[in-house]
Amino acid sequence: MGRWFRKDKDREKDREAGQPIPEGEAAGLEQDEGEPDLQDLAEESPVELPRKAPVERQGLFARFRKSRPAEEAALPEAETVSEPLEAEPTLPEPELPPEAEAEVGMGFKPAPTPPTEASEEQKEKSEAEALELRRGMFRRLREKLSRTRETLAGGLDRLLRGRKEVDAVLLEELEELLITADIGVETTLALIQALHERLRRRELADVERLKAALKAEMVALLTAPPPPEISARPWVVLVVGINGVGKTTTIAKLAHRDRARGLTPMLVAADTFRAAAVEQLEIWGERVGAAVIKQKTGADPAAVVFDGLAAAQSRGVDTVYVDTAGRLHTKVNLMEELKKIQRTAAKRLPGAPHEIFLVLDATTGQNALSQARLFHEAVGLTGLVLTKMDGTAKGGVALGVVHETGIPLRYIGVGEAMEDLRPFDAEAFVEAILG
Repeated sequence: MGRWFRKDKDREKDREAGQPIPEGEAAGLEQDEGEPDLQDLAEESPVELPRKAPVERQGLFARFRKSRPAEEAALPEAETVSEPLEAEPTLPEPELPPEAEAEVGMGFKPAPTPPTEASEEQKEKSEAEALELRRGMFRRLREKLSRTRETLAGGLDRLLRGRKEVDAVLLEELEELLITADIGVETTLALIQALHERLRRRELADVERLKAALKAEMVALLTAPPPPEISARPWVVLVVGINGVGKTTTIAKLAHRDRARGLTPMLVAADTFRAAAVEQLEIWGERVGAAVIKQKTGADPAAVVFDGLAAAQSRGVDTVYVDTAGRLHTKVNLMEELKKIQRTAAKRLPGAPHEIFLVLDATTGQNALSQARLFHEAVGLTGLVLTKMDGTAKGGVALGVVHETGIPLRYIGVGEAMEDLRPFDAEAFVEAILG
C-alpha cells in the first residue's frame, strides 16, 4: 500500500517540474487514479478471499467495487454454524364446553359421525351382493324343483290359457290339478275354499289375479314360526324316520352347517341294528370334522345315547345329533323304543332332546303324510326334513304334510352335495313351483 502512495507522489513531483510522463504511466494514472492496486492488497493482506464462480469479465475497478459487498455478504454465511431445529410445540387439546363435559362425565357418548360416501358405497355393494346371492340360490332351487314345477306351473298355465274370466268351473278344474300334484285332498279343498271366498268378494277379476291369489294362499299355509334359538349347550337333536329316507346323510349335512357357523357338532350312532350303520356315520363324521360316539353292534340304543350326552357335556360341544335306526311307523315296539331313547336323553340332560326331526322322502308322496302323523303321536315332532325333492314331481306333498300335521318344514334336500340341504323358505319354494 505504501509503495502505491510513493509512486503517486513521484508522478506529482514530475508534473510540477514540467517533466513529461511516459505514456504507459500516464495511461495507468488515468486508469488507477483514486483506486487501490489489488496486487498490493494481496501482498499486504494474508487473508485468502473466498473463491467465486467465474463471471463475465469487467473492468478491474468495477470488479473490485462489486466484490467487496459480495465478500462481506458471503463471509457470515460461511461462518454460520447450523443449529438443531427446535421441536414443534404441541398444541393444547381443545377444551370441551361445560355441556359436553357434563355429558362425558355422566357416561353419554358423543354423537356418531355421519357415514362417509365410501361406507355408503360399501353398504350398497354388500346389499347388492346379498341380493345377487339370493337370486342365484333361487335359480338353483328352480332348477332342482323343475319336475314339480312342470306338474304345477305347467299344468296351471295350460289350464288358464285362453281364459279371460274366473268362475266356479275354472276353480273346479284347478282343484283337480292340485290333487293330482300330490298336494293332498284336505289341503286342496282348503286352498279352493279360500279362492272361492276371494271370488265372492270380486277380488279375482282375471286369471293373473287368480294365479297371484293361489301363490299367496300357499305361502300363508307353509309359513311357520322361526326355529328356536340354541339356548342350551349341548343342543340335542333326535333324528327319526323309516329306512332309506336319508337320515344319516341329513345328519351329516346338519353337522356341516353347524361347522360353517363356527359350532362344534357331535354325532351319536344310536342305530345299533343295521349292519355298517356305525361305519357309515363314522365316514360322514370324518368328512365334516365331527366326533362320533358309538358302541358295539346290538347294544341298547338308549345306553348309547346316555353315554353320548355324557361325552358331549364333558367335551363342551355345541350340538348333538342322534342317529336312530330306521323303523316302520306301523311297528309299535319300534316306536316304543324311540320313546325310551327320548326318556333316557331327558334323564341325562334335562330338556333334551330339544328338537326331534322327522326325515321324509318326497318321492313317497301321500305316504309321507301318514308317517308324519304316527311319528308325531309317538314322540312329538318339532320339525320336518323333506329329502329328494330334486328327483320327483311330487314336491307338492310339502303343502299337505305341513297343513294337515301342523309341523313346520325346517329343511328340504335338493341334491347330494353338502350345500343341498337348505333351510325352508316358503316364498322361495312357492315361487319355484308356480313361477
